[in-house]
Amino acid sequence: MQTILVGVSGGIAAYKTVQLVSDLLKKGYDVEVIMTENATEFITPLTFSSLTKHNTYVDTFDKHVHYSVEHISLAKKADLFIIAPATANAIAKVANGIADDILTTTFLACTCPKIICPAMNTAMYENPVTMDNIAKCKSYGMKVVEPMSGLLACGDVGKGKLADIDTMIEAIEIYSYKNKPLEGKNVLISAGATKEAIDPVRYITNHSSGKMGYSIAKAARNMGADVTLVSGSDLKEPYGVKVVKIQSARDMKEAIDVHKKAADYIIMAAAVADYRPAEISDHKIKKAGDMTLALERTDDILKGLGEDKTYKLCGFAMETDDLIENAQRKFSEKNLDMIVANDLNTYGAGFQTDTNVVTIITKDNIEKLSIMSKDDLAYEILDRLMEVK
Repeated sequence: MQTILVGVSGGIAAYKTVQLVSDLLKKGYDVEVIMTENATEFITPLTFSSLTKHNTYVDTFDKHVHYSVEHISLAKKADLFIIAPATANAIAKVANGIADDILTTTFLACTCPKIICPAMNTAMYENPVTMDNIAKCKSYGMKVVEPMSGLLACGDVGKGKLADIDTMIEAIEIYSYKNKPLEGKNVLISAGATKEAIDPVRYITNHSSGKMGYSIAKAARNMGADVTLVSGSDLKEPYGVKVVKIQSARDMKEAIDVHKKAADYIIMAAAVADYRPAEISDHKIKKAGDMTLALERTDDILKGLGEDKTYKLCGFAMETDDLIENAQRKFSEKNLDMIVANDLNTYGAGFQTDTNVVTIITKDNIEKLSIMSKDDLAYEILDRLMEVK
């Protein structure tokens, strides 16, 4: 179990940190919280202690804590230290090595990865002094999760809102994940459904949510890769991943063609339309009895990628009948290194679900995996693709 130290400095956004801590605990992390005195004006230490089942540290010389040099012992056990919210004052201190309370003292003593999540008034955030301090933090290897723009507690509108919870958790997952076998590698992933226009109002599509592709993108990112995700999905963009949004199969092919040149691994998890309307109406087609829609084949992106490839290529097969036979045929015809096959009729598999049940096929092996979350499966897929000779 990894230990995450959460530092809370004195800003109104401290209330969001309660949810951050709760979500980290649900993900299985051991969480310890350190607060500044000013932070206790917004949230009580008891709130965090009730969640974490640990003492919440505020006073460097707390006589009620068992004897030890707390800031050193905390620093030694930490796998990652995140300050959320990080006020302008807290950022100034850690940027310049000032250690005048238990939060900044522990932060200075830590050798683990460190993340800073700024949250403050827009003018304070954009002040050149704050910008210089943030740049200095980055130069020392600290990671900065940029604040969002919006309506601030002071009534101003601008950049300075604490990043959302999911983004902070994703940043923690990236920088606390110790195994980085894909560091220095480029991974290109497709996800979601394509939409093939009939007219300005209607289109042909399928039920793919993009969840599997997004899970693979996050896992590859955590494993150290530079990840490009070509997506037809409306899911929230993963933190730390380059996302290229597309609509049609033609759009996807063009995007894949641009980015495949740099790829070491390509994973085509998208459900790309096999057909599109032969003609697209410029105007909305009005109801006037029955209508026949002429279709034409889209480009076979996966087959094209299998020709003269300089990367390892993984495809997906979604079937309702003869899963292994159909998947093996696709594996051979597309010249793949690996194919991930699943049966739409299997409980826990298929579109829109958070789980999947797959069979992984390579040239030398057929392996059926048990039901698991798509997040866990993503690592299994990447591990096996890296092993393919």
